[in-house]
Amino acid sequence: MAALAFDAEFARDVHAGLTRAGQKTLPCRYFYDDVGSALFEAITCLPEYGLSRADARILNEHAGDLVDMLPANVVTVELGSGSGAKTRPILERLCRRQVVPYYPVDLSRRALAQCAQDLAGVAAVMPIEAAYLDGLRYAAERRAPGQTLLVLFLGSTVGNFEPEAAVDFLLAVRLALRPGDALLLGTDLVKSEERMIAAYDDAAGVTAAFNLNLLARINRELGADFDLRRFEHVARYTADAQRIEMHLRSREFQIVSIHRANLIVDFVPNETICTEVCHKFKPEDLCTIGRASGFSLEAQWIDAEWPFAESLFLAV
Repeated sequence: MAALAFDAEFARDVHAGLTRAGQKTLPCRYFYDDVGSALFEAITCLPEYGLSRADARILNEHAGDLVDMLPANVVTVELGSGSGAKTRPILERLCRRQVVPYYPVDLSRRALAQCAQDLAGVAAVMPIEAAYLDGLRYAAERRAPGQTLLVLFLGSTVGNFEPEAAVDFLLAVRLALRPGDALLLGTDLVKSEERMIAAYDDAAGVTAAFNLNLLARINRELGADFDLRRFEHVARYTADAQRIEMHLRSREFQIVSIHRANLIVDFVPNETICTEVCHKFKPEDLCTIGRASGFSLEAQWIDAEWPFAESLFLAV
């Protein structure tokens, strides 16, 4: 039953995005089927893609500083945890002073199972298979008196939101918290355009395969007839909006049928589907975003090799 419901939602989202006026779109959250997740893991190892390594370096180097700023008796909730590999340094530092309740929140049952297995030695892992806010609320409702929540939202996932939507999302996170609870937010920072474009259009073509797999997934799960050879991967940077956009560009005129979305859609040459936006930030942007969402910025760590920030906010 759950699989059927998910397929129906997928079909609705595909229909809405491909019939959108002006710019066809597809939601980036559908990148991550088994094939897409494996391709993304490969992307994180590419020399052009420094984001994940910068994120991990900061967490490894500053986990102790972070934990020292937190009160006793912390419950950790990670939104979009995946396997939780990057979170280990924080949990290990917390483990030195307390039993560590850890709620990883993710839509991937496989990733949550891996997380529970890998981190069982350092935390009491209680996986939640849910959307971000649903999982956060579930965990928050189960905290004991005197416990402080530490919410982790790493990897610059917040950059996939439009600016107003990012503030709305962080405000919703704040509403699930109590004053004094903490949020550690990962954000990729603005750097040279050449460097940013390369991170989303690598020489080996792994990101192109990742992007095109979204069409392959629609073929597999929704009975579509996309010919992947008729589309090409495009990455572009818009300086005014401080964002990278990923697109799939039609090489020619074509008509595509998507059976389970009850849709026939045409493409003209050079027309694109926008599949992801990745907003980049300046360090000073984050204080403003935090204030607008009901948080105060307490600390910020920036990687020297690949400009990336981890910002610690407290709920006010």
